[in-house]
Amino acid sequence: MPLFGYEAIDANGRMLRGTLEADSEQLLISRLHEQGLHVVKVEPQRERAALFSGLRKPKKPKLQAMVVFSRQFATMIDAGIPILRCLDILHGQTKDAALKHALDTVRKDVKAGMSLNEALEKHPMVFSTLYVNMVRAAEVAGILDQILDRLATFLEKDLEVRQKVKSAMMYPVMVLCFSFLVLVAIFMFVLPKFKEIFDSMNVEMPATTQFLFAASDFVVGYWWAIAGAIAGGLVALRRYIRTPKGRYQYDYLKLKVPLIGELVLKLAVARFARTFGTLVASGVPLMRTLEIVGETSGNAVLATAIEGTRTSIREGQPLSAPFAATGLFPPMVIHMMDIGEESGRLSEMMVRIADFYEQEVDAAIKGLTSMIEPLLIVFLGGIVGFIAISIMMPMFKLVSAIQ
Repeated sequence: MPLFGYEAIDANGRMLRGTLEADSEQLLISRLHEQGLHVVKVEPQRERAALFSGLRKPKKPKLQAMVVFSRQFATMIDAGIPILRCLDILHGQTKDAALKHALDTVRKDVKAGMSLNEALEKHPMVFSTLYVNMVRAAEVAGILDQILDRLATFLEKDLEVRQKVKSAMMYPVMVLCFSFLVLVAIFMFVLPKFKEIFDSMNVEMPATTQFLFAASDFVVGYWWAIAGAIAGGLVALRRYIRTPKGRYQYDYLKLKVPLIGELVLKLAVARFARTFGTLVASGVPLMRTLEIVGETSGNAVLATAIEGTRTSIREGQPLSAPFAATGLFPPMVIHMMDIGEESGRLSEMMVRIADFYEQEVDAAIKGLTSMIEPLLIVFLGGIVGFIAISIMMPMFKLVSAIQ
């Protein structure tokens, strides 16, 4: 709810200043008049309102919450419950703070006479462009329950793929993080003790051991600089990736990384195909569908390529030709798209492509994780072996000298 600052004079002639939340300036003025105050000035406090709302709610709802919301909304609409009643029920039972906050405003807007898609469009962080456009098409065609059910299925598939990727990457990430902490502990606490022992006994150390101890001294002496450099580098990289050029270069690099690039492309193609098929089946116009698909593809390289196809398609070219010219989409996708366009079953073909590539993603994830595990073992074994050998060599010399 917007926050307004006000100045008013009470019955005793005193000037009062404060801030209050209200749906509009007129409602705030009416409320102050009811309190016997003469309003002098009212102005919106945008910065403070944004700050307070940011403290009240997260930016985006959880995908699982959106799935449950869409499925329950579809079920209630199919049962003949009025939209306002549905929104009241859903607002009361949802536990996601961001979704709850948005639904509170949506039901007020719908009650005031606004269409559902217009009310949803006011919350882009909660309801995506895809979601709003599908609801708009559903309201025009009078099939809101079917479209909401289709949206729930789409979100479930998206959630399923994301969970598979997260669960597959969990083990390698945890191993790398734990290994990093162990190495930091070795360099900061273990190696300095060995260095003191070897220095006190005047043991001649090989080059590898000298390098190891020099690295340990650097870590102990400048750990704050190393931590600052890593943190600063990550922040700078994150900010650069948020720029259009940085995002494009980052996504392009992901596509070119061996092993990972193939998985990223399959994920992007699966998302593209399912979004495309869902929008076309819901009655969204083709040009608008291409625009939404580009925005929601999750990859700037793919989005740029899709945006380039719109001009060719607007000029009358068949759908498959400009997509083939991008060089990003596999031949099977192009052929299926061509067949779907000729047979008038484009949405069905795109959904089949999505199903196929989601299975491919699942297989690629399993193959990647089975390959990452031995690579991690070899990598960590090499580091541990190097440290062990570097420490043992001076100790052998020390034993020989004692004998």
